[in-house]
Amino acid sequence: MKDLQELVRIVSGGNVYIQTHNYPDPDAIASAFGLQKLLGHFGIHAQICYDGSAEKLSAQAMLNHFGIEMVSVHDLTDMTPEDRIITVDSQKYNSNLTDLCGDEVACIDHHPTMIPCEYPYRDVRITGACASLIAEYFFDNGIVPDQSTATALVYGIKMDTADFSRGMTQFDVDMYAKLFPYADNELLERLKINTMEFTDLKAYGSAIENIRVFGNIGYAYIPFSCPDALIAMISDFILSLDIIEFSVVYAVRGNGYKFSVRSETPDLHAGMIIRDALTGVGSGGGHARMAGGFADGAKLPEDEAMRNHEIRQLFRLALDKAQRAKDFAEST
Repeated sequence: MKDLQELVRIVSGGNVYIQTHNYPDPDAIASAFGLQKLLGHFGIHAQICYDGSAEKLSAQAMLNHFGIEMVSVHDLTDMTPEDRIITVDSQKYNSNLTDLCGDEVACIDHHPTMIPCEYPYRDVRITGACASLIAEYFFDNGIVPDQSTATALVYGIKMDTADFSRGMTQFDVDMYAKLFPYADNELLERLKINTMEFTDLKAYGSAIENIRVFGNIGYAYIPFSCPDALIAMISDFILSLDIIEFSVVYAVRGNGYKFSVRSETPDLHAGMIIRDALTGVGSGGGHARMAGGFADGAKLPEDEAMRNHEIRQLFRLALDKAQRAKDFAEST
């Protein structure tokens, strides 16, 4: 059991911020909200902050239904190096977490660690959803979550595991079962519908138009900026094609490209492959079945056709490396 009292001790006596990954999804929002409620139980006020935007309907619905207040990092004009930051659903040095001037004293995350970082308090465990970790803090410390908190955590678990069809663990099932009696299940039903915006169809259409398939690998390029959650949804969509076992979807993001990778075969670890593919041009990582990353546009060809070819080559080399590792393991 992780020591909640130790976390409380570390963040007591100063300004506290809970930082989600950029473009927060429902799991990140639920985790931050749940942690904020936990700290409030001990008299600690913590402000939730993020970079990017919470554009998706599922994220906006959470903010509206649960009254969650999140502040853009661009509005944090008074943060100082002495202020304490707890990162949730992400880790320092990740490509999807903006480095703020405060001190990252704690990390609670469910993703594999790609770039090691020391924190006074660290709780990084591989689970289907970060919200499951936050839920455990409630129950292990005898704190009953209120209905809004329980509902948000359940929604975060359901969304990040795609209704328990992706990356789920027994731990996620156990936390869901404990949260269920306290959650507003009618609200959960309402949150499930109308999660796609009409403008999302443009991104889907672009991905379909630009999809390229090589064997069982599908690539799709979106030539304009999209929220992380939408890129991930399109990557899931590409993976659902009957001939695809590994999908790579990337979209324009500022001066580079945001990636989402999905895998449905154990031999192709999405997190390791995107890490290897983007080494030298960016960074990436994640779970065995789902991962993300970012590539610096200045390190890729300017010409669109050449750039797409280069990206496919980078992933082909990473995929070949994974295949050689598998063959070696089977031969020994």
